[in-house]
Amino acid sequence: MADLTEAELHALQLLAEKRAGAAVAFINIASARALSDRGLATRSKEGWDITPEGSAELARRAPPPA
Repeated sequence: MADLTEAELHALQLLAEKRAGAAVAFINIASARALSDRGLATRSKEGWDITPEGSAELARRAPPPA
């Protein structure tokens, strides 16, 4: 996956938290659109949602377990 900006990575992390049921802060629209263009997020009636590809990207970036 192409490098994400810090803002895009932050937005992706917020979308993952949202999917997990957490109340999240405002998600930057420009970042969410960039994620959508890459297939990492989608637009829904409830706002932006992380895709399976977005979840996989976050998992790939996670540090290895200790």
